[in-house]
Amino acid sequence: MTGPLSTAQIREKYLQFFESKGHLRLPSYSTVAPDPTTLFTVAGMQPFKEQFMGAPAVFDGVANKRVTTAQKCLRIGDIENVGRTLRHCSLLEMLGNFSFGDYFKQESLTWAWEFLTSPEWLGLDRARLYVTIYEEDEEAFRIWTEVNGLPADHILRFGADENFWPADAPKEGPNGPCGPCSEIFYDRGPKYGDDSWADYAVTRESARFLEIWNNVFPQFDRQDPLPDGTPVLKDLPFKNIDTGMGLERIATVVQDVYDFYSNDVFAPIVAKVAEMSGQAYEGPQSVSHRVVAEHIRSVSMVIADGSVPSNTGRGYVVRKILRRACRHAYLLGLREPSLFKLVPIVAERMGDAYPELRENLAKIEATVRAEEESFLRTLEGGIQRLGKLMSGMEKGATLSGNDAFVLYDTYGFPVDLTKEIAEEYGISVDEAGYAESLENAQNLARAGSKYGKSELFGGNMEALDGLSPTVFVGYDDLQADGEVVALVGAGERLTHLSAGSEATVVLSRTPFYAEGGGEVGDTGRIEWDGGSAGKGWGIVRDTRKTPQGVFLHDVLVESGELKEGLSVRAVVSGERQAIQRHHTATHLLQSALRAVLGSGVQQKGSLVAADRLRFDFSHGAALSADEIAAVETLVSRWVSANFAVTWQEMPIADAKAAGATALFGEKYGETVRVVRVGGSVEYAGQTVSSMELCGGAHVTRTGDIGAFVI
Repeated sequence: MTGPLSTAQIREKYLQFFESKGHLRLPSYSTVAPDPTTLFTVAGMQPFKEQFMGAPAVFDGVANKRVTTAQKCLRIGDIENVGRTLRHCSLLEMLGNFSFGDYFKQESLTWAWEFLTSPEWLGLDRARLYVTIYEEDEEAFRIWTEVNGLPADHILRFGADENFWPADAPKEGPNGPCGPCSEIFYDRGPKYGDDSWADYAVTRESARFLEIWNNVFPQFDRQDPLPDGTPVLKDLPFKNIDTGMGLERIATVVQDVYDFYSNDVFAPIVAKVAEMSGQAYEGPQSVSHRVVAEHIRSVSMVIADGSVPSNTGRGYVVRKILRRACRHAYLLGLREPSLFKLVPIVAERMGDAYPELRENLAKIEATVRAEEESFLRTLEGGIQRLGKLMSGMEKGATLSGNDAFVLYDTYGFPVDLTKEIAEEYGISVDEAGYAESLENAQNLARAGSKYGKSELFGGNMEALDGLSPTVFVGYDDLQADGEVVALVGAGERLTHLSAGSEATVVLSRTPFYAEGGGEVGDTGRIEWDGGSAGKGWGIVRDTRKTPQGVFLHDVLVESGELKEGLSVRAVVSGERQAIQRHHTATHLLQSALRAVLGSGVQQKGSLVAADRLRFDFSHGAALSADEIAAVETLVSRWVSANFAVTWQEMPIADAKAAGATALFGEKYGETVRVVRVGGSVEYAGQTVSSMELCGGAHVTRTGDIGAFVI
């Protein structure tokens, strides 16, 4: 008799199942967010923002409107609950199946039922499955009862606050795509509680009835309500599917264990923490075991993706998670670096699905150990700062909650240790004040990282509906003739623009490069002959484009009147030459960094502007003066050699076979543009070259770059 499925087997079965339904299986995208709305990827559907907006569903050259993934997600809004409850995690594996205008509700619900109940797949007991639906969704009720055969008393109806996305959209907004959802629950039996399904209808909380799947159906476009307040919901032109489950949740059900930390991924980590600390996994101290186990899994994954501890941005989040783990290791009595010893267990348990864990094992261990050593020194410094705060305080006095919070949030000093040390001096800590300061900080964090699904669709895009992609000629020409095909202002189509007005202008052809890949959008001017209205011209302040390839020019009309249908001449400003110099230099800089620091260097962002370039990358330590000098020297060698810079379009498979560098986690179409520097330079016995997938503008020879200084 075989045992229950492992977490890895559940993950694989899910992906195989949806492959059998015609889905394209894609590897997990990076935990680093693919768009600027969040620091990290927080939802399985987030990497497909552009496809949900209508961009072609093409992934590494393969077109498919059905996709399935196991996506690693990082959420820290409730990080203080991790370990204190048995269900909160900062790292989540989200199993998802997505449809971009292909199948809809019936397929989604019947396939979920088949995967959960079929003996070939998970084989869960049908009698123990329950669902919730939106109170007005009769179609979902029909599918659950008539197609899947679920008894009606296993179905609960809830309003928009529970089973509509976004919540309250039918009545209060926001405007845009929205729709009902249907959640699936599994009754884990009386040993997990004596509550009933009817009780859940009242409490909305249960340890016994565990939610394992959510089916989201964005099918309506919410528009402004009627004057009497009646909601207006119109059918979307095409309907998407965003569904899936938390792997940690379904593993808990399939393996019939009490909580996440008892499944086959977490249990070995928890056991190792108990072994190293000599503290049994039981009682109040078990919180620390869980924090250490969960957080080492999280930081291992994000470090493997190139994020490293720092004092800003993503690095600050990594440092916060890791130091929280260090603090709980300290509470368990671990006074020497120990967390890095847990990283191989994470890699062993999850490395098949996420090979970057094994490929970067040494880097992860070194990064974790260095942060541990630093934090242990921080603890000593925190003890000294706390001593100064308490100096002069008498027994029975109270340390302010804000002082305790500043020690924690600014210096990383745990409030548990603050309380413990203060008690030795007969001093208490204002815990209510600390909790208030902490809550204020968490509210700020949530506000700064909120990711609403309504943001996926980019607001009011109806004014651009039906427009053909703009023909871009700006690689070769900095002037081009085109026709005004649309004028858009405040989300509405306009008939004309008069002098002094500003709006978005769409042209049939353009030489203006649209912001992308770190390169800023072009600026310049457009000119036209307005006939009897006289000649006109306007300033192009910025250029962007939609996922469908429609270029958007932000134009201020200086003279004359601009109308749809007019022929115009578009002229890119002289700043383009400087931008091109900086973009090519960015490519050379990346190649030089990889040569000097190692191939583990991964680009994490860039800015290519007229006055400077900025290159963001992952590396475990600050560059030394010698390393900076070596990078400068390498780039200067390319510049002085005056190599030719060429580009060509080719199938992505050919580009990868030729060794072209691609951005980790980036999505590419069937055909890609490859930018190549025509010569190589030598460094420490190795030949260094530059060839990257890139849609940006570049110089024709490296000598055009001129001086390069970091």
